[in-house]
Amino acid sequence: MKIPKAWRLGIREMQIMPAPRQRPPSKRPLWIIVLVSMVCVSLIAAYVYPPRQYAACYLFASNVCGPFTQWLPPIPARVPSDDEVLSQVVIREILNAPSTQPKNPKIAFMFLTPGSLPFEKLWEKFFLGHEDRFSIYIHASREKPRHTSPLFVGREIHSEKVVWGTNSMVDAEKRLLASALQNADNQHFVLLSDSCIPLHNFDYVYNYLMDTNISFVDCFEDPGPHGTGRYIEHMLPEVEKKFFRKGAQWFSMTRRHAMVVLTDALYYTKFKLHCKPGMEGRNCYADEHYLPTLFHMIDPQGIANWSVTHVDWSEGKWHPKAYRAQDVTFELLNNITSIDMSVHVTSDEKKEVQLKPCLWNGVKRPCYLFARKFYPETLEPLLHHFSNYTSI
Repeated sequence: MKIPKAWRLGIREMQIMPAPRQRPPSKRPLWIIVLVSMVCVSLIAAYVYPPRQYAACYLFASNVCGPFTQWLPPIPARVPSDDEVLSQVVIREILNAPSTQPKNPKIAFMFLTPGSLPFEKLWEKFFLGHEDRFSIYIHASREKPRHTSPLFVGREIHSEKVVWGTNSMVDAEKRLLASALQNADNQHFVLLSDSCIPLHNFDYVYNYLMDTNISFVDCFEDPGPHGTGRYIEHMLPEVEKKFFRKGAQWFSMTRRHAMVVLTDALYYTKFKLHCKPGMEGRNCYADEHYLPTLFHMIDPQGIANWSVTHVDWSEGKWHPKAYRAQDVTFELLNNITSIDMSVHVTSDEKKEVQLKPCLWNGVKRPCYLFARKFYPETLEPLLHHFSNYTSI
């Protein structure tokens, strides 16, 4: 049988047509499954084992976590350790104990110095005639001081080596407080350096400190690298980042606050172990952070948040402005004694200037009773101007 030509063409085309392709089975997106699984595991872990200071969904932004927190049960409050409870009880007892005023209350002037005090003659002029209202303590960390005033003879305490920027600075402060607290008449405790000078006469300083029940401990929040940027998580759980504060080392504090500093072991140990220069790539200085953070945590209303010792940081250097003999004029000293606003500048890019009035018992008053940093060569011009600028 002869096949028609048209059919033969159709058969040929059918033979060369490719066979129909079968689609391979679809592959499941395994990476999506893995990612979702990891997210679920993270959420469960965050809830079951939450960090001490964060909520369960700390891994995500708050706007993402919102829906989850609505159905998650509340996270129980952290249970304080035995050491924390003990410290809180002791501190509370000290702060709430009724104060007993001695018949002859004194101010303890505590000098933290490497050796001799170059301004003993100036301080002698400040102290003379008031011997029954002050005590002097000297912590000399390098050499035994040579005295030019009889008021300072025999005032040295047992001292140890002090290295700038280390916890030995705090140890020296505690050593001075321990010596001064042994005298029951001492009711206020002032920490001074060898470069400090008085800005007012003794009566003014005495009334300023003794007629108030607050401590003049410098304290402010600095969000920059030289503030909370120095915080180290090893201070947890007792010291949280939100409480971390900064302030000048030079303080003036009441007897009850001095007792707190001396009895504190818990928070002091945290700073001793975890606030050091070069620790985890950061420079944390205990003398700038321990006391401000401690009092911000335990008695924020009991401190003034500024120091009564003036220091000029306007030059923006690692060390404050130091005054030479030619700098010491009546105008300079008058300007410092007239300052009635405390100034703090943050160390972040904003360089935010924080200005607050110095309120003494609710009344705006001059902030500073003392000043530093003066070179020894300024002694003569300071003696010359003393009677004029301290009478203001």
